[in-house]
Amino acid sequence: MNKDLLTQDAISAALSGDWEKAVTINKNIIKKDPNDTDALNRLSRAQAELGEFPAAKKIAHSVLKIDPFNSIASKALERWKGLKKKDAYSSRPSNAHVFLEEPGKTKIVSLMHLGGTKVVAKLDCGDEVKLNHHSHRVSINTVDGKYVGRLSDELSARLRRLISLGNEYKAFVKSADKKDVKVFIREVKRDKKLYDIPSFPTEKIEYVSFTPPELVHKKDEITIENVEEEE
Repeated sequence: MNKDLLTQDAISAALSGDWEKAVTINKNIIKKDPNDTDALNRLSRAQAELGEFPAAKKIAHSVLKIDPFNSIASKALERWKGLKKKDAYSSRPSNAHVFLEEPGKTKIVSLMHLGGTKVVAKLDCGDEVKLNHHSHRVSINTVDGKYVGRLSDELSARLRRLISLGNEYKAFVKSADKKDVKVFIREVKRDKKLYDIPSFPTEKIEYVSFTPPELVHKKDEITIENVEEEE
C-alpha cells in the first residue's frame, strides 16, 4: 500500500478511536520515512491515548529534533507533563458540527479558577463536559466528575435561572492548556415559556426609543424574572 493510502487509513483509525490500529499504521509509515513528522505526531498521540506516555513523549521529542518549531509536538509535551505510564487519557474525536455557532443559543467562554493540571492535561478538543449547577456557581466537570473550572458569576446566575425554568444545555471543550480552558456551551432545549428569551444575548446593545438606556442592559433579566413570577 502506498504512503497516501496508509496516511488516510491512519487518520481514519484516529477519528474512529481505534488507537492500536493507528499505532500500527503510523509505525509502518515511519519505517518507510523516519522523518515524516506528521506520522510521528500521529503515533505519539495514539500512544498517549493508550496510556503509553513515556513512548509518546520520546516520539514527540524526536519530532522536535527534526523540526524544532513543530507546534503539535511542543504543545503535546506541555500537556503531558506529569502524566505517567498507564494514566488515563481518553478523548473523543472532535466533530466540527459540535462547534457550529447559533446566535443566542451558543457561547464560547474561558473558564475561571481552573482545576488541577493533571485534569486539564487530559482534556481534548471535542470532549463533552458537564455543567454542575447545584451550587451558587456553575462549574464545569469532566464526565467522570472531576472539576475543570467555573463560569463567571454573571453567566452562572443566568444559566442557573434558565435551567431552573426548563432549559437544557451541553458543553464541549473548545481548547485547553494549563493557563486557559475554553468551553463551547450549546442550548439543546428551550422551554416553551422562554421561547423569545435567548440563552446568550448578543454583546451589542441596541437602544430602543421607548426603553430607558439604564434598563436596556437589564431587559433579558427582567423578562426572565417575569417568567419566574408566573410559575
